[in-house]
Amino acid sequence: MKYFNKILIANRGEIALRIIRTLKEMNIDSVAVFSEADRASLHVREASEAVCIGPAPSNESYLCIPQVIAAAKLTGADAIHPGYGFLAENPDFSQACKKEGIVFIGPDAASMKKLGHKAMARAIAIKSKIPITPGTNGCVFKNFLQEAKKIGYPLMVKAAAGGGGKGIRLVREASQLNNAVEMASNEAKAAFNNGDVYFEKFIENPRHVEIQFARDSKGNVVSFPERDCSTQRRHQKLLEESPSPAVNKKTREQLMSAAVRLANTSNYVGVGTVEFLLDKDSNFYFMEVNTRLQVEHPVTEFITATDLVKEQVLIAAGEKLSVSQSQVSNFRGHAIEHRINAEDVNNNFAPSPGKINEFVVPGGQWVRVDTHIYQGYNLPFYYDSMLAKLIIWGATRKEAIARSKRALNEFFISGIHTTIDLQKKIVNNEDFAAGNIDTGFMEKLLEKDKTAV
Repeated sequence: MKYFNKILIANRGEIALRIIRTLKEMNIDSVAVFSEADRASLHVREASEAVCIGPAPSNESYLCIPQVIAAAKLTGADAIHPGYGFLAENPDFSQACKKEGIVFIGPDAASMKKLGHKAMARAIAIKSKIPITPGTNGCVFKNFLQEAKKIGYPLMVKAAAGGGGKGIRLVREASQLNNAVEMASNEAKAAFNNGDVYFEKFIENPRHVEIQFARDSKGNVVSFPERDCSTQRRHQKLLEESPSPAVNKKTREQLMSAAVRLANTSNYVGVGTVEFLLDKDSNFYFMEVNTRLQVEHPVTEFITATDLVKEQVLIAAGEKLSVSQSQVSNFRGHAIEHRINAEDVNNNFAPSPGKINEFVVPGGQWVRVDTHIYQGYNLPFYYDSMLAKLIIWGATRKEAIARSKRALNEFFISGIHTTIDLQKKIVNNEDFAAGNIDTGFMEKLLEKDKTAV
């Protein structure tokens, strides 16, 4: 069955190409949009059609709603898939699609506003009987010191809108608070055009785990096994795996049940992710909801044999989910995703754009590489630094790590700096191998590297 004739992908690079591949398998034509800087990207080559929507700066192209809508109307697209980043969590974009009679492949604007706004999402979590970290009752606009005193230090100042680790500051004492609020608010305003912030108690050395869920318009809902995203630097994820080495069956069932309750309470229609903090005693606390596809969605796909983009398309077309809870609960093996970024690790992770002189990707059984680059490609400096995602599956975590080591040793990119060697250090680390990691793991690993020089 053909659910849509043509879908425009309002994104670029790796995720655009990943969506195009599923659309081809579903016999649906695709439209790629691109900025002038992305004319040579693989997603442009692989789409059925491609439309240039503006100059390189994202606010003049990928973030320009009128340009994206115009491209959809010009090409006769029935629907738009936003991918992740850019307009993916922008309720105005979802509403603009609806106004023009174009299906938005994601939740409606109302759900996005409620759950994409982190302070509002906390209220929904409470209504869904999900534990939350102590924090302010909504956003904080004044009396910062008084509000912080109620929570206690250390605490986090967090942007109410957006994601991706932006607009977040750790405050350990009162003297740091006003500056942290100003910095977090300014960063959030620049990134999401919304400078609202709220305060949340800081949990020392937690794990960052998340639950993928999908809910169709008929009320069918499925939650997937957890992903562990604790291997991160400055709130930016570097490696994700599923299942978590720290989560037992009982905690997994509790986490998955919590995600289902939240999806039903909010009447959410689409694919989304609930993020939690997990302490050393396996207590978990609601953190936020991402109302879009996650970068790390392939690890869930690997262990559950599910195409999450296909599920998004089915839901948007008014169809029921093609997978059941029993299917995804009966997952198999272990998956790891390595984010390969164009960054100079030895120069404070500075972006490293430029020409790809050589590009050799790993292969073999249960090895997947999602990327939009190739030998000779000129990587622009305007966008996110992610070059590729290396996704590995193994029957056990130990096997997946061994396969990761082999695949990373095969992965070779020259002409620019990348994080391949850093990923090798992670999988060769004894604490990582033992599963003894938390959100502070990377800082300790990098500090150890500094002292070893």
